[in-house]
Amino acid sequence: MSESLITTRPISAAQLKEGFAFPDCGATLSFEGTVRNHHRGREVQKIIYEAYAPMAEKVLTEIMHEITTTHHDCRVKICHRIGELKVGDVAVVIVVASPHREAGFTALRFAIEEIKKRCPIWKKEFFIGVTNQ
Repeated sequence: MSESLITTRPISAAQLKEGFAFPDCGATLSFEGTVRNHHRGREVQKIIYEAYAPMAEKVLTEIMHEITTTHHDCRVKICHRIGELKVGDVAVVIVVASPHREAGFTALRFAIEEIKKRCPIWKKEFFIGVTNQ
């Protein structure tokens, strides 16, 4: 069971975990990537994430398929938010269920690294005190 989603609405790991329990899985792990208040020494005001949703969802589906076929019976859900996010907002959530924690942690790390590398989601950061961004 896998699912991917691009949304403009707020997201949380608790939402993705609903109904995501399996009797053969002893570990359910989650990652929430949030908007930080700084980047490279500058104070972040907000971030705008943009994506062509069908293409981004295709890549997320590919990443989830790779996880379910190569990471020891893991199941995964991924949701990435697009639009304007402020500091503290959740931008991405990944939930992994696995028979054992080691495989789950490996799959979770693989998911976020591959999303950052391959998924066509673009971000524009806006900094406090910077004009003409």
